[in-house]
Amino acid sequence: MSNTLEIRWHGRGGQGAKTAALLLAEVAFKTGKTAQGFPEYGPERMGAPITAYDRISDEEIRVHSNIYDPEYVVVVDETLLEIVDVTKGLKEDGAILVNTSRSKEEIIPLLKGYKGKVYTVDAEKIAMETLGKNFPNTPMLAAIVKVTGVIEDEVFLNEMEGSFKHKFAKKPDVIEGNMAALKMALREVK
Repeated sequence: MSNTLEIRWHGRGGQGAKTAALLLAEVAFKTGKTAQGFPEYGPERMGAPITAYDRISDEEIRVHSNIYDPEYVVVVDETLLEIVDVTKGLKEDGAILVNTSRSKEEIIPLLKGYKGKVYTVDAEKIAMETLGKNFPNTPMLAAIVKVTGVIEDEVFLNEMEGSFKHKFAKKPDVIEGNMAALKMALREVK
């Protein structure tokens, strides 16, 4: 499975990391890829650390386990950098994406010596500007698509718009805000 992309998500219950992982798998599947998106369950509750995963491939995926050595890690809540070893098993030829208003240089010392690529995006700011609430999962979803290049930007946006129209058929303002959040995150990831 050398062409399989593996992503591990770290967030807190209620921030939408699980939902973002599931949406990424759904969109990848709709574009013709084989995909898995799943959470790791434990005694989670609102605000407790959670983990979710994505596997995306052009071939059949025969592995059905957690992801221990991901190419990419997404950190939806930067406070987790101090309490969870988010870089554990992270391949150095991959990357980590952190939701933060701080610079990459400020984040690197918190990554336990990780030497791979580090990307940042201020998903909270994007969510507040586009959705009026701190829902960081939508901007983080777009940012990881940009970082990995797993789906072309326009294809991703078209698929997400279709998904939002189905999910929020009676709430067009929610569709508009989520689409704006996706577009802004694609532009602002550093």
